[in-house]
Amino acid sequence: MARIELDIDTDVPPDAILASLIDFSERRPDLWPGLNRNEYRVIAVGDTWADVREGNGGPVWAREHYDWSKPGQVTWTMQESGFARPGSFVTAIVTPNRGGSRVHVIWERRGKNLFGKLLIALNVALRGAPVRRSIEAGLKVLDAEGKGAASTTD
Repeated sequence: MARIELDIDTDVPPDAILASLIDFSERRPDLWPGLNRNEYRVIAVGDTWADVREGNGGPVWAREHYDWSKPGQVTWTMQESGFARPGSFVTAIVTPNRGGSRVHVIWERRGKNLFGKLLIALNVALRGAPVRRSIEAGLKVLDAEGKGAASTTD
């Protein structure tokens, strides 16, 4: 099992980040640019959970169970995937930090085939850089939206 932990600081407020992590509308691929719109499908949504199929193409897809029952935290656990074993997960813990947020990410995946094992090993060798870039891309969208909203209210 491969585990990566990283912290990302951003000017985006915690409530905006948490809201975007559990936004399962048609906007989701716009909020999180690493998601392929053609791979995105909502299976079911409850009060503090959702089952979603998403990915970025080819064998990099997953059916994830999202859980946001703990305040300030969202965990998505792999149910089925083209590259990783069920039970693999990602947790984002979002806390206030200097007027913005700190996102603490725990990424734990287990490859289910040669491709998955290589993909996960590459992530570990790069110290989570692909995971960081993916999350930062979404945060950049949120930051731009927040600045746009602020300028229209000034």
